[in-house]
Amino acid sequence: MRVGYHNHSIEFKALDGQIPWDVFFGNTNKDVVMQLDIGHIVHGGGDPVKVLKQYRGRAKTVHVKEYSSTKKDAIVGEGEVKWKEVLPLCEKIGGTEWYIIEEESGAYPGLEGIDKSLKNLHALGR
Repeated sequence: MRVGYHNHSIEFKALDGQIPWDVFFGNTNKDVVMQLDIGHIVHGGGDPVKVLKQYRGRAKTVHVKEYSSTKKDAIVGEGEVKWKEVLPLCEKIGGTEWYIIEEESGAYPGLEGIDKSLKNLHALGR
């Protein structure tokens, strides 16, 4: 059993000059794991590359979700996330054991958005 925290965008918006994510993970034991939601990090103005480098080995599960400020129904590979940087870091220094592919726009029926994201991940070499 592990203890961890799943982020949303709010944890990456400064509050009183500090980033809540950094306050929390900067003051917890390294055994407290991060469940990174990549789309939420980018939506909140954070940088998932920086987060992975700063908190090495703690990203045990990663929500693979796109974010785009201009395209609400963006799937993986169609938005602002730098997947070609993020995914190798998850594997090399993040300690990632599980990827959870997410699509929350509601633009696709059933699992169609997940299927499209998975195909785009394969196109990225993953």
